[in-house]
Amino acid sequence: METLITVTIDGTEIKTKEGEYILNIARANGIFIPAICYLTRCSPTLACRLCLIDIDGKRAYACNAKAKDGMKVTTITDEIAVERRAIMEVYDINHPLQCGVCDQSGECELQNYTLEMEVNTQNYSIKDTQKQKQTWSNFISYDPSLCIVCERCVTVCKDMIGESALKTVKRGGEEIDVTFKESMPKDSYAMWNKLNKSLIGANNGDTLDCSMCGECISVCPVGAIVSSDFKYKSNAWELRSIPATCAHCSSGCQIFYDVKHDSIDNFETEKIYRVKNEWNYVSLCGAGRFGYDFENRAKKDKTAFDRAIEAFKKAKSIKFSSYITNEEALILQKLKEKYGYKLINEDGYRFKNFMNEYSKVSGTLFNTTTTKDIHDSNFVISIGSAIRYDAPNISYALNNSLKINKGSAIYFHPIKDTIVESFSKNIQEININCYSEEALLLFLIDKFANKEKLPSDLVEFLNSQKEKITKSVTEIIKEDVIEKVVDENGVEKEVKKSVPKKIVKDVEVEISKLYDVIGIDDSINSIIENLIAKKDSFSLIIGEDIISSENYKNLAKLVALFEKSTQFKVLIIPTKTNTLGVSLICDLDEKAEGFTIGYNCDGDFKLSALGDGDLDIPALNQQEGTFVNIDKRVVPTNVAIEFDGYCLNDIALTLGISKNRYTIDYTKELPLVTGFQHINFDKLKNMYDNNGNEIRGYSLIQIETNIDEFVFNKPNLNIQKDKITAYRCNPYTQFSYFTNKTTQLKAKASIKLTKSLAKEYELENGSLLKVVFSDGSLELPVEIDDKLDGNFVLIPDFDKNVSVNHYFKNGRYSPITLNKVNA
Repeated sequence: METLITVTIDGTEIKTKEGEYILNIARANGIFIPAICYLTRCSPTLACRLCLIDIDGKRAYACNAKAKDGMKVTTITDEIAVERRAIMEVYDINHPLQCGVCDQSGECELQNYTLEMEVNTQNYSIKDTQKQKQTWSNFISYDPSLCIVCERCVTVCKDMIGESALKTVKRGGEEIDVTFKESMPKDSYAMWNKLNKSLIGANNGDTLDCSMCGECISVCPVGAIVSSDFKYKSNAWELRSIPATCAHCSSGCQIFYDVKHDSIDNFETEKIYRVKNEWNYVSLCGAGRFGYDFENRAKKDKTAFDRAIEAFKKAKSIKFSSYITNEEALILQKLKEKYGYKLINEDGYRFKNFMNEYSKVSGTLFNTTTTKDIHDSNFVISIGSAIRYDAPNISYALNNSLKINKGSAIYFHPIKDTIVESFSKNIQEININCYSEEALLLFLIDKFANKEKLPSDLVEFLNSQKEKITKSVTEIIKEDVIEKVVDENGVEKEVKKSVPKKIVKDVEVEISKLYDVIGIDDSINSIIENLIAKKDSFSLIIGEDIISSENYKNLAKLVALFEKSTQFKVLIIPTKTNTLGVSLICDLDEKAEGFTIGYNCDGDFKLSALGDGDLDIPALNQQEGTFVNIDKRVVPTNVAIEFDGYCLNDIALTLGISKNRYTIDYTKELPLVTGFQHINFDKLKNMYDNNGNEIRGYSLIQIETNIDEFVFNKPNLNIQKDKITAYRCNPYTQFSYFTNKTTQLKAKASIKLTKSLAKEYELENGSLLKVVFSDGSLELPVEIDDKLDGNFVLIPDFDKNVSVNHYFKNGRYSPITLNKVNA
């Protein structure tokens, strides 16, 4: 248990952990210290200096002063008040007086602190410089005249997102009058001197070269960085913020939908204007931030509803996706129990089968590792996930652990990703062979496991794979040599010096036959030893490549065995928004039979929130309900846009499976046997407290399961090595048909090509390429991703007009050939 120390802030004794920043301690305990530049989960920059405080009689800054036992902190004195007011005066110099039309007005930190510090006069001035507005991308605009160079955008991009797409650039303009140095308070002058020299710019010139997460928009305290789509659309105080959960992936990030009436001509209809997030505690990806208007605007159609009831009466199966609430999933399960339907959810079925095998070894229904555990780790291994594309929030957590915890990591994946590689000098990207995940898990078990906790037949197998070889290695040694030198008096002397010398010698090393299968060599051992040195908090990330593998049974058991026999926490990434919830609620079947209802899936009768079915149903931004997210937390979401049609509960009522009036009446009926609790929906909170604690819904209660005797099945080490491989993977702003329905993200599918393949086949962006699979082909335009490399093409499944999933029946890899299509 962590030992707590005592610090005193403004006379209040506070128990805290040693080394915590004073600013975080103050905020967690409701003590106000102003700060504009600091972000809770990132490194301090001291750009604003507003957090000036007194510690035991000495000036310090709360954002980078670390707590020590017995510290006495004073947050405000007359001297500090003068400094802070002068700093705010400097920020207000030449700041445009356009608050009435500024997008940030009403929630602007510059406004707030100017009023808080009672700045009603201006004692400083300097000639302004002309600064042109910039459009950094289709999503993000920058107005340098409004920028106060707090550097929060630069910091969050580096320390959280991991892309370092922004930097400070030279402002240009006149020098500050030197007389101010003597007349101004010390910190305000230092801050002004820095502010006067800098602006923010893109690292790649005039445009942003990044994944367009938009976190820079979120953290900007003024109106300098804004959403291009939101610009000049609304005043902040006109918007109604609705707490909800992002519906696009299993991270289930907390968000706020900001809504108001559509226009002055249409007050009856509301629309979503933007999405916001609690940026001190959670970061969003581009899909979460910009992919918000996927609602279904259809009206109630009684004739279509009556046909739906008839379809349910004759149906044998219901096929549905994981873009669904827990409550809808429970209704479908109750329909199955009463009418005997087959329930088909391919994604949920795969995940449930994987977790069933995991449970046979782990003795638990699910693993309990969370995203925060990744943030808090200082050694992380990732296997089986194109992490920036599959799970952006886990990518952020990995990067954050490297930056803030001075951590290290190994990223195992077949496709080289130079962005992941650039997170830190302490991350090693190792590009493994396709289909080698089982051999890799065996290697990691051999490397990290307590052998006493392993089955004897597994230990025997691992030992059988080892052999010793003689290898020539080069070493640098120090050799003493005698040199003649002339001293300052002209006298020649002999001096002994040590000089480096290379020697080559033969050494005996132990290797494993698994190395060749994985695509590594014996250097992996020294890599691991160097990275793990002095580390004490370990995590393993498991992604979809492993979950969807046809060899999932062995893989799931090995994952559980690794978790039980090592010090690593294991995070398994559910593959879609509510994959985990569906797998815990529904008794799923492998194949449909007879007449099939499609619920946001194709079927003989289709219910769809996309507006392309036989009966319209609400989208997830039009529903109250819950999801189970990656952290095993049951999180609530709320209605952003009303739906004027029928929902699944209307069908349930008509078919007589329940008397629940509202869908959320099922929240308190979610199954206890899989860890849910019987809590009314309206009792579920959706917030963070000032200490960053997540107060959202509730955590699942872990359920113990029977442990089967571990039977080790020897792996097939003769894996196929394809010349070129297709990899099912969506681009970083797309997850599904729903993200692709949104105004800002709508796009047509393309084949993402690595730079090496583009060069080999002499292809350019927009070139047509034919991808030939064993059972068909598709022809799409090319998009070259210069951040990726290897003999891979990435095939997306977000475009409903391009069917691809049948090419990936046995996982995410598929062998292919490529044919360039001549114009």
